[in-house]
Amino acid sequence: MTLKTKNTLVLAVLAGVLAGCQQPSSPDNNASNDELDLSNFTQADFDYLGIKDPQYLSAASKRALQRNYHKNAEWFGLFSVQKLTGDFEYEPGVIRRDPTKVLFIDGLYYTWYTKTHGPGHGFGTGDPELKVFPWDKSEVWYATSKDGWHWEEQGLAVGRGEPGEYDDRSVFTPEILRHQGKYYLVYQTIKAPYLNRTYNEVGMAIADNPHGPWQKLDKPILSPSDTGEWLGEEDNRFMIKSQGEWDSHKVHDPTLMYFNDKFYLYYKGERKGEKVTMGGREIRWGVAIADKPEGPYIKSPYNPITHSGHELAVWHYKGGIAMVSCKDGPEKETLQYAKDGINFEIMSYVDNVPSALGLVETLESDDSPTAALQWGLSHQYVVKPGQSWLQGDNYITRFSFRAKTNNGEFVKKKK
Repeated sequence: MTLKTKNTLVLAVLAGVLAGCQQPSSPDNNASNDELDLSNFTQADFDYLGIKDPQYLSAASKRALQRNYHKNAEWFGLFSVQKLTGDFEYEPGVIRRDPTKVLFIDGLYYTWYTKTHGPGHGFGTGDPELKVFPWDKSEVWYATSKDGWHWEEQGLAVGRGEPGEYDDRSVFTPEILRHQGKYYLVYQTIKAPYLNRTYNEVGMAIADNPHGPWQKLDKPILSPSDTGEWLGEEDNRFMIKSQGEWDSHKVHDPTLMYFNDKFYLYYKGERKGEKVTMGGREIRWGVAIADKPEGPYIKSPYNPITHSGHELAVWHYKGGIAMVSCKDGPEKETLQYAKDGINFEIMSYVDNVPSALGLVETLESDDSPTAALQWGLSHQYVVKPGQSWLQGDNYITRFSFRAKTNNGEFVKKKK
């Protein structure tokens, strides 16, 4: 056999193989449903999803059944945002953002938040004193309200640390827990200088009174895994030898919950050399658990527990933890639920989730999965034309959520 004949034979075989791979599946060759136990579903389920014959299920129909698209309507609804009065009105040049959950104490609503002044300038300016981001050089302040609409700023709660301490550059993105007569503020910290490769940690302050004084712990309660390895000396967080674990660079946005007789510290992680996923930027959440509010906190071996969510808001519901995931990631803008506080399942998809939700503690209820979302606080950007978001201001707003019933009607908001 000549070389030409051999090549012709090989090409013919390859062509036959490729042609076989490209042939569409016939009904007799339809993908097996063995992995999906159809006995778990009723004819009403198939009818709800418009499935004519459950023996012939597309991948999309399988997902719909597996993920309960025919259920969970009570988890669906619409967000909207309203402006507030008093010190939470927009104030040019002032940054107020990331409100905590709202506590109701002795006839007043309380919230804590990030506050600073002036625009961000980004990295690489050559001036280490210039603000990098809107939340740079921030402190934690607090405000009160009689009705949840008109807010009065009360002053500083937790300030930056002394030079050389782990929180000397910025303290921000707080969350509050009230437990057995004490108040626990958790927040993000940065130690100067603020560079691309600077690590972020989580600090805590404790008080006997919502007005303080607040006693800061000497050390962070949570730090990045510090795995992975940078490449070279350039201040570039994308230049790496290895990424390390999912929280190798930063731990963000802490939220502290008392759950199952322990303290669950939910937090966002970022790792060295952040990549892009099918949902956009690589972003994940985990949980660290402690027997006491001050720690020590042990990171769950199941981390990460989400693969989405620039911000989360969590609340107690029917013995478990419910969660709304904000933007970023393939599961962004979803409501989720985990009976054990760890293994979250998507319950619904929602649009236009406001930024940095601060829920109202007194609204937590088992009456419906979204009762805790009736109203709360959030923040918005004000960015002038021609400027970047770094240069914009932030101000605190109020959000509301209207649930939708099975007949398509939205529940009327309570006044």
